[in-house]
Amino acid sequence: MKFLRTCLVLAAGLALSCVAYAQSFPSRPVRIVIGFPAGGPLDQHARLLSDKLQSVLGQPVVLDYKIGAGGIVGAQDVMKAPPDGHTLMLANTGVMVINPGLYSRLPYATLKDFTPIARTAMQPLALLVNPNVPAKTLPEFMAYAKARPGQVNFGSAGNGGISHLVPEMFKTATGLFMVHIPYRGSAPAFTDLMAGQVQFMAESIPQAAAYHNQGKVRALAVTSRERNPALPNVPTVIESGIKGFEVVGFYGFLAPAGTPKEVVARLSDAFGQVMQMPEVRSRMVSQGADPAFLGAEDFAKFLASEMPRWAEAVKKSGAKLD
Repeated sequence: MKFLRTCLVLAAGLALSCVAYAQSFPSRPVRIVIGFPAGGPLDQHARLLSDKLQSVLGQPVVLDYKIGAGGIVGAQDVMKAPPDGHTLMLANTGVMVINPGLYSRLPYATLKDFTPIARTAMQPLALLVNPNVPAKTLPEFMAYAKARPGQVNFGSAGNGGISHLVPEMFKTATGLFMVHIPYRGSAPAFTDLMAGQVQFMAESIPQAAAYHNQGKVRALAVTSRERNPALPNVPTVIESGIKGFEVVGFYGFLAPAGTPKEVVARLSDAFGQVMQMPEVRSRMVSQGADPAFLGAEDFAKFLASEMPRWAEAVKKSGAKLD
């Protein structure tokens, strides 16, 4: 009985200390690790949220770029960080659910080595062509590519990323034969698309819309179920005649595994407050993203449901990295 009382006292003390820590959290700047270069879509998203997050948390939010290996370098940095809520990772679809199916020796497991905090955006893609391609609509492009099997190239930001897998899904849905040309990032891929070295590409809407509006590329369709406000005159792939083709990437924040539940709840609530701010939502929409917030528990369920879908897409593409 005495032993039981001692255990209960210790458990109560531990619970109180956890609550006290959560109430004092954060006690220093919060570091957000981004595994991709500054200036890209993830960086834009982080900068949009970080100032508002500072005001909610009452501590500075610092962006830290750990670039390399399709986001793996950044993921490893966060995975090894103390699980106290002061280090977070902003990750995209590739880091969270594509890499596990792509790399045979991936040094992390998304749902084992990280604690989901919040999904903050859904990110449709646009299907783009070089302006010299004589196709103004997606059906016209499909006819153009069908008449030239193996002669149409599509660029991507790298093997196995979402800009590679979406065209592979498009090929599967349409029966087209196009040749994949992988690049080291979206910037050089865009350069060659605009120069005509590749004829086709799928890319996130913020960048795609900017180049489309400048006349440097032509957007034929968007991959979401509804049209996107950043490209209001561009139809969806479904509207263009491919039934059920809805492929949308997403952004989200994760903490190291073992982060206390009270801290996870505090962070998730903070992101929820930021995502309700009208100026944040309007900026996201204007950039082409859908402010589709999910809290920690729902985000964890969402990730678990996305894993097999993207694993199947990787398998069909034949992409594999070590």
